[in-house]
Amino acid sequence: MNKLYIGNVSEKASALDLETIFEQWKIPFSGPFLVKTGYAFVDCPDEKIAMKAIDTLSGKVELHGKRLEVEHSVPKRQRSCKLQIRNIPPHMQWEVLDGLLAQYGTVESCEQVNTDSETAVVNVRYAAKDQARQALEKLNGFLMENYALKVTYIPDESVTTDTSSLGGRRGFPARGPPPRQGSPSLGARPRLQSDVPLRILVPTQFVGAIIGKEGATIRNITKQTHSKIDIHRKENAGAAEKPITIHSTPEGCSSACRSIMEIMQKEALDTKFTEDIPLKILAHNNFVGRLIGKEGRNLKKIEADTETKITISPLQDLTLYNPERTITVKGSTEACAKAEEEIMKKIRESYENDIAAMNLQSNLIPGLNLNALGLFPGGASGGMTPSMVATPPTGPQATYPPFGCSALGSEVPIWASTLSFSGPALSQQVESETVHLFIPALAVGAIIGKQGQHIKQLSRFAGASIKIAPAEGMDAKQRMVIIAGPPEAQFKAQGRIFGKLKEENFFGPKEEVKLEAHIKVPSFAAGRVIGKGGKTVNELQNLTSAEVVVPRDQTPDENDQVVVKITGHFYASQLAQRKIQEILSQVRRQQQPKAPPTGQPMARRK
Repeated sequence: MNKLYIGNVSEKASALDLETIFEQWKIPFSGPFLVKTGYAFVDCPDEKIAMKAIDTLSGKVELHGKRLEVEHSVPKRQRSCKLQIRNIPPHMQWEVLDGLLAQYGTVESCEQVNTDSETAVVNVRYAAKDQARQALEKLNGFLMENYALKVTYIPDESVTTDTSSLGGRRGFPARGPPPRQGSPSLGARPRLQSDVPLRILVPTQFVGAIIGKEGATIRNITKQTHSKIDIHRKENAGAAEKPITIHSTPEGCSSACRSIMEIMQKEALDTKFTEDIPLKILAHNNFVGRLIGKEGRNLKKIEADTETKITISPLQDLTLYNPERTITVKGSTEACAKAEEEIMKKIRESYENDIAAMNLQSNLIPGLNLNALGLFPGGASGGMTPSMVATPPTGPQATYPPFGCSALGSEVPIWASTLSFSGPALSQQVESETVHLFIPALAVGAIIGKQGQHIKQLSRFAGASIKIAPAEGMDAKQRMVIIAGPPEAQFKAQGRIFGKLKEENFFGPKEEVKLEAHIKVPSFAAGRVIGKGGKTVNELQNLTSAEVVVPRDQTPDENDQVVVKITGHFYASQLAQRKIQEILSQVRRQQQPKAPPTGQPMARRK
């Protein structure tokens, strides 16, 4: 892969012009430039230099008014199932990339290529040539977070071997180890970055020193630690502290954090700043409970092992759109750096455990896209547009889950409170569902919020209509919340309500939040929910751990519907609701008249 194709070359361009450009950008070449009408070829000494030429020149350098396009030169007969994808956003997640690639066929392998560029590069092998061709056509130039993907073929070494022995055109020798076969797994291949970025708060007066003159200091940290560092200096004008987000491997994040702490300490000495400068780490509330541990054991161990003092901001500081807590670490720079490693290790473990739990359960809930939970950075979800994801106002929020603070308590997986949707389901017209959720009457004020602010925010966040029905009497102990929206909206709205009741202490610290939900089904379908001899409803209860009851002797309402009652904790209730909706969908499909096969005329009546 050392031979380059240079496209969009002006008719005025000569070999000398191209040589000058390569020399100007300090890119070595090992042979003469072969210039044709509109394009040219050149050999590079090795693959690394070829990659540097592509990253440096392609789409960035002009010659006689035309912007050059530089890519690997691959003869048609060697264009097979393998592609190289460049200019991938540096903080892209494997899951997002996998989802994007899978749209065009079966991906047999996907490996990251080490380069000097800030963006990521992967080599991909599809199961069939036409799949690779379609992926190249669709993805080349595809915009992801303002990064235009660059996709080219990788030469097929097997074809090279055969043709070179026959004295054909010069082939392209294989470089490096062969790509790993089989479906890649997160445990078997390197990641583009850690799934959870490191977020820290720094005093505003040190931001200039961290950036350096014309950005030289931050560029140096980025290069040395192989990190992408975002300093949110324009956010929260006038604030005493600014957030910094570091995207890299765990080691890269820690190294960058240490460098930033050292710069702040030096600046403090130079400016005679006398106050202590603690390390402040921002972490999503869903992970904090597991960081602290039972009776604070985890946190106490980190303090003892690193000789630091660690405090965590109170829950009262959280809002619906600010789910982060501040972890303040006091000690020497070296001690704080060690504490950061241990703290982030615990947080990443919690995140990975939540992902594993989500994947185990993802097939149990029909009609709900658990794999598209809002766990990815905003805009990183593989081609998702703003209209596809209900996002909060922009700002330096945590980039892993953009929604809501701990919806279900600190020990509950983060995916139970954060959800966004993509993929085929978006293109289909999803029917709205109505669920009646019963909450303690005393909790109505907490759900509504001051001047109705909380219920309005919740409605926007979930994409659902949420109303609280009038009390049925003066002594009513429960109130009915009417939630209307598609399955995704139901999941998010009900999840926040369950979480709010826990947060506001309407249930004890060791008491599980269990609520009753009612859904209406056509009276003719009630028998299908119950099943012969109650078989279906019993299976539902065993599978979901929820209590499911279809009251006997119900009188159907004006719409010929009856009520199904579901009682259980959040996840059990959701699972039962989705299973019942699946049964109803089957009933509806069976009732629809079958259309005649396309292309065959209906038989005429005699």
